[in-house]
Amino acid sequence: MSLSEQIKPISYLKAHAAEIIRTLGDRPEPLIITQNGEAKAVVQDIDSYERTQETLALLKMLALGDRQIEAGEVQPAADVFARLRERYKAE
Repeated sequence: MSLSEQIKPISYLKAHAAEIIRTLGDRPEPLIITQNGEAKAVVQDIDSYERTQETLALLKMLALGDRQIEAGEVQPAADVFARLRERYKAE
Protein backbone atom coordinates (compact mmCIF):
# COMPACT_ATOMS: atom_id res chain seq x y z
CA MET A 1 0.00 0.00 0.00
CA SER A 2 1.38 3.40 -0.92
CA LEU A 3 1.98 6.12 1.65
CA SER A 4 -0.58 8.38 -0.03
CA GLU A 5 -3.26 5.81 0.81
CA GLN A 6 -2.24 6.03 4.48
CA ILE A 7 -2.92 9.77 4.73
CA LYS A 8 -6.47 10.67 5.79
CA PRO A 9 -8.18 13.83 7.00
CA ILE A 10 -9.40 14.07 10.57
CA SER A 11 -12.98 13.81 9.31
CA TYR A 12 -12.16 10.29 8.06
CA LEU A 13 -10.84 9.36 11.50
CA LYS A 14 -13.99 10.69 13.15
CA ALA A 15 -16.29 8.81 10.77
CA HIS A 16 -14.33 5.53 10.70
CA ALA A 17 -12.65 5.27 14.11
CA ALA A 18 -13.98 1.79 14.95
CA GLU A 19 -13.03 0.43 11.53
CA ILE A 20 -9.55 1.95 11.76
CA ILE A 21 -8.94 0.38 15.17
CA ARG A 22 -10.14 -3.02 13.92
CA THR A 23 -7.83 -2.99 10.92
CA LEU A 24 -4.70 -1.65 12.62
CA GLY A 25 -3.53 -5.16 13.49
CA ASP A 26 -3.82 -6.26 9.86
CA ARG A 27 -1.84 -3.31 8.50
CA PRO A 28 1.56 -2.57 10.02
CA GLU A 29 1.64 0.83 8.28
CA PRO A 30 0.77 3.87 10.39
CA LEU A 31 -2.17 6.06 9.43
CA ILE A 32 -1.29 9.73 9.10
CA ILE A 33 -4.08 12.11 10.10
CA THR A 34 -4.23 15.59 8.62
CA GLN A 35 -6.01 18.70 9.80
CA ASN A 36 -6.42 21.64 7.44
CA GLY A 37 -4.10 19.89 4.98
CA GLU A 38 -1.22 19.47 7.45
CA ALA A 39 -0.06 16.22 9.03
CA LYS A 40 -1.01 16.39 12.73
CA ALA A 41 -1.07 12.85 14.13
CA VAL A 42 -0.07 9.25 13.50
CA VAL A 43 -2.23 6.27 14.44
CA GLN A 44 -0.56 2.87 14.66
CA ASP A 45 -1.10 -0.51 16.28
CA ILE A 46 0.30 -1.11 19.76
CA ASP A 47 2.84 -3.74 18.68
CA SER A 48 4.41 -1.37 16.15
CA TYR A 49 4.42 1.41 18.73
CA GLU A 50 6.16 -0.78 21.33
CA ARG A 51 8.78 -1.91 18.80
CA THR A 52 9.41 1.71 17.87
CA GLN A 53 9.84 2.70 21.52
CA GLU A 54 12.25 -0.20 22.14
CA THR A 55 14.28 0.79 19.08
CA LEU A 56 14.44 4.40 20.26
CA ALA A 57 15.60 3.29 23.70
CA LEU A 58 18.41 1.21 22.17
CA LEU A 59 19.45 4.09 19.92
CA LYS A 60 19.56 6.42 22.93
CA MET A 61 21.80 3.97 24.79
CA LEU A 62 24.13 3.73 21.79
CA ALA A 63 24.29 7.52 21.49
CA LEU A 64 25.05 7.83 25.20
CA GLY A 65 27.82 5.25 24.87
CA ASP A 66 29.31 7.13 21.94
CA ARG A 67 29.29 10.39 23.91
CA GLN A 68 30.96 8.68 26.88
CA ILE A 69 33.66 7.23 24.61
CA GLU A 70 34.28 10.63 23.02
CA ALA A 71 34.54 12.22 26.48
CA GLY A 72 37.01 9.57 27.61
CA GLU A 73 34.64 8.25 30.27
CA VAL A 74 35.59 4.63 29.70
CA GLN A 75 37.46 1.99 31.67
CA PRO A 76 39.12 -1.21 30.52
CA ALA A 77 36.73 -4.15 30.79
CA ALA A 78 39.32 -6.19 32.69
CA ASP A 79 39.42 -3.53 35.45
CA VAL A 80 35.64 -3.44 35.72
CA PHE A 81 35.37 -7.22 35.92
CA ALA A 82 38.13 -7.38 38.54
CA ARG A 83 36.28 -4.84 40.72
CA LEU A 84 33.03 -6.78 40.32
CA ARG A 85 34.75 -10.03 41.33
CA GLU A 86 36.20 -8.35 44.41
CA ARG A 87 32.80 -6.93 45.32
CA TYR A 88 31.19 -10.35 44.85
CA LYS A 89 33.82 -12.04 47.05
CA ALA A 90 33.29 -9.44 49.79
CA GLU A 91 29.60 -10.24 49.97
